[in-house]
Amino acid sequence: MSLDRLKGQLRLPVVAAPMFLVSGPDLVIAAGQAGVLGAFPAINARSTEELKGWIERIEGALGGSPYAVNLIVQAAGSPRFADDLALIEAKKPPVVITSVGQPAEVAARVHAYGGVVFHDVATIRHAGKAIEAGVDGLILLTAGAGGHTGTANPFAFVSQVRAFWNGGVILGGAISDGRGVAAAQALGADLVYMGTRFAATQESLAPEDYKALLVSETLADVITTDRVSGLSATFLRGSIARAGLDPDALPERLGVFKPNLPGGLKAWRDIWSGGHGVGGITDLPPVAELVERLEAEHRAALESLRPL
Repeated sequence: MSLDRLKGQLRLPVVAAPMFLVSGPDLVIAAGQAGVLGAFPAINARSTEELKGWIERIEGALGGSPYAVNLIVQAAGSPRFADDLALIEAKKPPVVITSVGQPAEVAARVHAYGGVVFHDVATIRHAGKAIEAGVDGLILLTAGAGGHTGTANPFAFVSQVRAFWNGGVILGGAISDGRGVAAAQALGADLVYMGTRFAATQESLAPEDYKALLVSETLADVITTDRVSGLSATFLRGSIARAGLDPDALPERLGVFKPNLPGGLKAWRDIWSGGHGVGGITDLPPVAELVERLEAEHRAALESLRPL
């Protein structure tokens, strides 16, 4: 699997980004069948054995269309890492997305069976380290991305990465329509990451109350904080209040990956994320309908850029 081959298999250069507790087989399958790259975190499956079942179900439904599995590399974030990576070697998913850690081992083992590896980065320094580790592509997490996020402006980040990197680039951060896809391509990205927009679809695992917030909340309701998950991430104000907390006075974290939430509250399960693009979400369509819409918006945006 090469980047060019991957792009050639997609109807639209879009990745339905892997979201903890939100992306499952139904969403990945619907995305793949609609012509975009569906992705899910390995740890959304409750065990390595269940992960095996998920991969087999996805592969059976997609019949060779690409999909991606997301691995958290840092052992503290994923105690199942070794077992899940061994399963990935056995099942050979075409795309692996690595997060939070050093991806060299994953890259080597995935390359051995012909897969490609993209790694999440939020800074120029981390981009350089991922390239040294041998990844095929970088996922640039910029200001406004849903979930764990970055602070860089996408215009600056993409152009400065492209100054030293000609490999794959996926841009993430508040992209929720086809015009944003065209803009990302104009900046120099190969693909775009869409998480929040795909969380608000019929096939996502998000609870109905979460989906309702994705429709009703706006950019003004997105809070970026390290006090909910222990790392800088975006969360919805309405979700924080729903959990009984003051969005403007969250308890200080204890350390990296160590929030200090009361009453057993947990990020993602009890307090829900959303990126800056949430204000553009007004409905909860099936994935197929959403991709149709994105494609029409993308085509119109490209048409508008053509010289008269």
